[in-house]
Amino acid sequence: MRMLATAAAFSFCLTAQAIAQAPTTPEGVKPMVTSQDIRAVAPALERYAQDVVLGNLWKRPGLSPRDRSIVTVAALVARNQTVELPYYLNLAIDSGVKPSEISEIITHLAFYTGWANAMHAIPAAREVFRSRNVGADQVPPASGPQLPLDEAAEAQRATRVEQQFGQITPSLVQYTTDVLFRDLWLRPDLAPRDRSLVTVSALIATGQVAQITYHLNRAMDNGLKREEAGELLGHLAFYAGWPNTFSAAPVVKDVIEKRPR
Repeated sequence: MRMLATAAAFSFCLTAQAIAQAPTTPEGVKPMVTSQDIRAVAPALERYAQDVVLGNLWKRPGLSPRDRSIVTVAALVARNQTVELPYYLNLAIDSGVKPSEISEIITHLAFYTGWANAMHAIPAAREVFRSRNVGADQVPPASGPQLPLDEAAEAQRATRVEQQFGQITPSLVQYTTDVLFRDLWLRPDLAPRDRSLVTVSALIATGQVAQITYHLNRAMDNGLKREEAGELLGHLAFYAGWPNTFSAAPVVKDVIEKRPR
């Protein structure tokens, strides 16, 4: 099943031009299949890729090409589908995502989808950066100035989490406050709206429905529009599967409907 899902995802990014301009595959990463390979096995799959995904999905106005790239990269890293990352990272940069933002996306996803998933994304990103001559001056430093903290909102969040879980898992509560919300979320090289977009995309892509309400509200507080939140589901259906997006749809609907217009 995993091989079929991977093959399906490959087909979404393979036009004749993409094949001709395909980026170098990082060492140790399985090469991407070609559209000819897919056609030989599943002609209908290639037709869906060309007509629906490339011919329609990526052209829809509900999300910008830059946003679609961020969503797709987040889903691939979250699902540990790193074979496709070279193509989509190049597409992201061509769509206006900065190398510094890609660096932050990978770092952010280490916390929201697991350390190993982020580490598995490093070889693909490193190869893309090399091919584009991205130097150390174009990636964020390990530490530095931070965005301003909303003290009142953070105090409410910290108090709520402490009351719920402080007696059971003080380490989780401490790291959530000190590392996530008072450090990671304040790093300036990924805008809060985009950081939220990455988080919500990863939650949907990995079926973490219980966490969507908080983070989608936070995303919309950070500037994500209701139409963009809805379009996000349609995009991720192709990159994370219909079951994950339909499982998330009632939660997304509930958040949108309860927010003031």
